[in-house]
Amino acid sequence: MPPREAGHKLLNWASQIEDGTLEQARQTAAMPFIHPHVALMPDAHLGKGSAVGTVIPTLGAVIPAAVGVDIGCGMIGVRTAFTKDDVDGRITRTRVGLGALRVAVERAIPLSPGHYNTELGQWDFTAAKIAELERRADDEGVDLVHSPKWRQQLGSLGGGNHFIELCLDETDRVWLFLHSGSRGVGNKIAQHHIAVAQRMCAQWHVVLPNRDLAYLAEGTPEFERYLADLGWAQRFAFLNRAEMMDRFGAVFARWMGAGDHRETERINCHHNYTRKERHAGRDVWLTRKGAVDAHQGATAIIPGSMGTHSYVVTGLGSVAGLCSAPHGAGRRFSRTAARKRFTQGDLRARMAGIEYRDSAEFVDEIPDAYKDIGVVMEDARDLVEIRHELRQILNVKGT
Repeated sequence: MPPREAGHKLLNWASQIEDGTLEQARQTAAMPFIHPHVALMPDAHLGKGSAVGTVIPTLGAVIPAAVGVDIGCGMIGVRTAFTKDDVDGRITRTRVGLGALRVAVERAIPLSPGHYNTELGQWDFTAAKIAELERRADDEGVDLVHSPKWRQQLGSLGGGNHFIELCLDETDRVWLFLHSGSRGVGNKIAQHHIAVAQRMCAQWHVVLPNRDLAYLAEGTPEFERYLADLGWAQRFAFLNRAEMMDRFGAVFARWMGAGDHRETERINCHHNYTRKERHAGRDVWLTRKGAVDAHQGATAIIPGSMGTHSYVVTGLGSVAGLCSAPHGAGRRFSRTAARKRFTQGDLRARMAGIEYRDSAEFVDEIPDAYKDIGVVMEDARDLVEIRHELRQILNVKGT
């Protein structure tokens, strides 16, 4: 869908959008350091301070609350050499269904907020990731005193809309797929710097339309400290997904009776982050709050909601879209509203044919609580090209 002007320095790709989301985006676009404009992605919806699904280019400043509290949240997908026939054949031969695989995944990866690893030596690929993060923290002076258990958090999923799935693509090739971020340690880092930004703006007597648009100015010690901590948290999120995927692959291979999971491609991408990019002739800090990198040729993942299709895409390098694309379906109803509107029976009907943990606690994640991913992808047709369409056959969620 071609973008529409939705206000001064604001372009909108969303055909499904609420007035409150537009107002949040207009407030963000009105900040004095925006260049060249704010881009609202097709899945945009209300967020804290600024809308989720907003791409924000800034000159000489970064807004910590716009980056968000789940720094580096994103997707990882692995294509395997296995097919649906391999999975079906394994079930037929062993009479061990996908329910056993789901339980094994739930045992290998801690689920839900506050659930961490009880020991760190269970997997031989974990130590190298922890060592890298320790070195980076030492080299860049990242103070992690607020999160003494950050090592135990590596390889844990979290809750909300974070998930693990076994999927099939349009050729029935098996994919391993999951969504998570920087967990509790990233949240602590974000909350600290959001408070610092609010304090600094108050000291500078900056009048803000929303206190969650408080920013840190480039050239200050506070800005440099945030960028160092942010970079560490983004790397933690990347490695957290990699750790879970390595475990998922090992568990899946064991369930298949194979030596390994036969990985042929791996895609690991953020959708909540900031980095330096060049747009409209200037070097800007580009914040993607619920958006993926869609530079020409870049590969990314756009998940649907629980029970709907997801997509592996290639970026088209849209200049107007700030080389970005949506990060998912985007919520239609809040969690509270979804629980009032839908039942466990509704969820069962929507998850028919998919192995999942049948529980009322997931009602607020029902696909009907989200925007139609088909419409989102149609709105994004000038931002990305679809490479693969994935349908899940197994879903694991944290509460």
